[in-house]
Amino acid sequence: MSSPELILVVDDTPANLEVVCETLSDAGYEVATAINGDRALKRVQAYPPDLILLDVQMPGIDGFETCKRLKADPKTASIPIIFMTALSDADSKVKGFVLGAVDYITKPFQEQEVLARVKTHLQLRQLTKNLEQRVAEKTADLEAALTQLQQSQLQLVHTEKMSALGNLVAGVAHEINNPLGFIAGNLKPAQDCIKDLFQVIALYQKELPYPSATLQEFLEEIDLEYLQEDLPKLIDSMQEGVDRIHTISTSLRTFSRSDCDRPIPYNIHDGLDSTILILKHRLKANECRPEIAVITDYGDLPSVECFAGQLNQVFMNVLANAIDALEESNKGRSFAQIKANPNQITVKTQLSESQAVIRIQDNGIGITDAVKPKIFEHLFTTKGVGQGTGLGLAIAHQIVVEKHSGTLEVNSTLGEGTEFVISIPVRAIAVKDIQARICVDAV
Repeated sequence: MSSPELILVVDDTPANLEVVCETLSDAGYEVATAINGDRALKRVQAYPPDLILLDVQMPGIDGFETCKRLKADPKTASIPIIFMTALSDADSKVKGFVLGAVDYITKPFQEQEVLARVKTHLQLRQLTKNLEQRVAEKTADLEAALTQLQQSQLQLVHTEKMSALGNLVAGVAHEINNPLGFIAGNLKPAQDCIKDLFQVIALYQKELPYPSATLQEFLEEIDLEYLQEDLPKLIDSMQEGVDRIHTISTSLRTFSRSDCDRPIPYNIHDGLDSTILILKHRLKANECRPEIAVITDYGDLPSVECFAGQLNQVFMNVLANAIDALEESNKGRSFAQIKANPNQITVKTQLSESQAVIRIQDNGIGITDAVKPKIFEHLFTTKGVGQGTGLGLAIAHQIVVEKHSGTLEVNSTLGEGTEFVISIPVRAIAVKDIQARICVDAV
């Protein structure tokens, strides 16, 4: 059986204390008393009650100040306080509620009113405790689930990352194409309409050479001549923007190609170009450094039988890693110093003994001999906390070696830069069958 709730009654008038204590005790509650605010504060620290009945007018620390101090202490802030007061003005009641009281009882006391209000607020406190406990339990469950989910995500990222990124990029490209087609399709009619309107204006000017003062003032305000000269240029700029977005959309679709269950012929250069374009925002100049130059030197490569989407992910991981290395090498260097020895990434392809070879080289900080053997290890990273997962190069190595029977090697000199060399067979080692042909035809 649970123990009765403890109620602290604070009042400097013995007669009031006696009446309230008797009423509460007869109702089955455990009652403690204090004759002023200072004693009440000490009593609450030693034996926290479930509810406090607090007189407003007391010598020394009055009820308002006592309530204020109780609510300021995290240990006692949640204890419900009911003011006992002979004050009936609205300002006093509002002040009590503002300080954190939950209710008030007006003197002289009515026994049934006191018991009803006490019972209500004790029930509310118990409900609050139960709710807080349930919230704490749910929070703990969610935190445990989140931890488990994070661990699962880390384990699944090898197989899911490329697919998720490809689907996302493909979806973005698809969504771009709808409004892009609308804009592109309406630019030419808009140009024609503008030309017609300008011709109408020219005819009006010819037939009505003396406009009214109001019209003349408006024409001067909008600068009609400048408008006729500038508006076609604005339309041309919009067309250039549409063309640019179309190029980006095409690159996104190229990058996010879905892989079949067998390798299919693919233009490696299209994959490299699309990846470089997607990383364009990281290459642009900013307030700390000039633009990172990407120099492409493509050889004469035939179509390579590969998993195109996964190979694009390799290019993305290696190029992003090169940009990170350049950013790291820029630390401590001024804009002028970087400009004198600019950041640069070189992408070179060549055909070597039926192998497509892709070399991606940067002139960053390079890699130490101690780090080189570890860079393809799962979860190994030299970056700070929150800056790298240690999965990018591990995934790239897995794709090249296990999925394409190729090699991924690193050449680096500390202080001079790093080169990653990707080599994969032009023709996939697996024997082609009817299923592979169907897959090719579906692309």
